[in-house]
Amino acid sequence: MGLTIMNAVVSLDGFIADPNDAVGPLFDWYGNGEVTWTFHDDQRPFHTTRASADFVLALHANVAAAVIGRRLFDLTNGWHGRPAGSDHVFVVTHKAPTDWEYADEAPFTFVDSVEDAITRARQHAGDRDVTVTAGNIGGQALRLGLVDRVVMNVVPAVLGSGRPFFGVGGPGDPVLLADPTQIVQGNRVTHVVYEVHRARLGG
Repeated sequence: MGLTIMNAVVSLDGFIADPNDAVGPLFDWYGNGEVTWTFHDDQRPFHTTRASADFVLALHANVAAAVIGRRLFDLTNGWHGRPAGSDHVFVVTHKAPTDWEYADEAPFTFVDSVEDAITRARQHAGDRDVTVTAGNIGGQALRLGLVDRVVMNVVPAVLGSGRPFFGVGGPGDPVLLADPTQIVQGNRVTHVVYEVHRARLGG
């Protein structure tokens, strides 16, 4: 079985967006480099450093499925039915949209719990990887013991408030991460990879 990877761009003070869901300077590094790349031929291209391009493309090379929340789905309109970096997207929501214009053609499945979404994503992925977006969905998955690896793309900006990378705190013991197994320096971003300890504090 592949890995389940929690992944997002994050500010130095731990936010993936401001309180209004705006990312501000967090995505600037997607356009400040000399290397052009994309996940799809018809997608707007990214322009990053070689180090960032190699890191992101390697991260997604083995990804078959993604798990996201309804907030991200609504903000992006499901990327117009064209998920970036995965074959299939599982959206956690208590009420699936009934009138989404891409519903009949897009590789999206709507499920009503984090556990079910990750279970079904893993079944779809087989021996390939699953990504889980950071925030409340990723935070729940981490605390439930469903995440194997955490990837933080850290931008040197302080937002002050917003949507926390690890979501809103909930019940359960603190989760231990190992020392970083990989640190890659880009331009205005540092990519850091942590493995998740299965033993938890207090356990």
